[in-house]
Amino acid sequence: MSEKDSNWRFADDVIVESEVILRARQQSLELGIDPIPPSTGAQAAVVVAATAAENIVEIGTGVGVSGLWLLTGSPEAQLTSIDVEVEHQQHARAFFTEAGAPSNRVRLIPGRALDVLPRMNENSYDIVFVDADPQSVIEYVEHGLRLVRPGGTVLVARALWRGRVADPAARDEIATGFRTLITETAASGAVISALSPAGDGLLQITKLTP
Repeated sequence: MSEKDSNWRFADDVIVESEVILRARQQSLELGIDPIPPSTGAQAAVVVAATAAENIVEIGTGVGVSGLWLLTGSPEAQLTSIDVEVEHQQHARAFFTEAGAPSNRVRLIPGRALDVLPRMNENSYDIVFVDADPQSVIEYVEHGLRLVRPGGTVLVARALWRGRVADPAARDEIATGFRTLITETAASGAVISALSPAGDGLLQITKLTP
């Protein structure tokens, strides 16, 4: 194992997940869903806490692993989560309830995110978390930056896409899309961005005040 791989594994192993998140993670694996790693969840929770987030949008519910981590950072926040898989959202609802999240603070919207997001209010959210169809990641981020308030942050999971984004020889659509997203946000004067390598990458994009 390389030194880099050892660092990544340590970053995951050092995180202590709650019993509810552990059960949601196990349920994800049983259903064939790839949940975010613990290091990504913990980093997202830190950003949510530092932002004092009150309104969060999640693109890609799964069975609730990422949503539980987001609410760990701000237990009183309103979470709106979008996913095409209604059955998965039913599992997520059960885990949110088990974690003590009030039902009126968790809104699960079934449907395609690209159909739902255009109907949501701009400049109205503190955090948008993206972990869904990677082919659409650029469109999700464009919507996310419209939705977050100035000072709000769009978080993009799996931004290094299985290590392929850092490999210039990887020219597939997904790796190229993430690479374009990372380089364009880094060069933009409208946002400030940072890329964490832990957990297959977490891209953090904060919208600046005009």
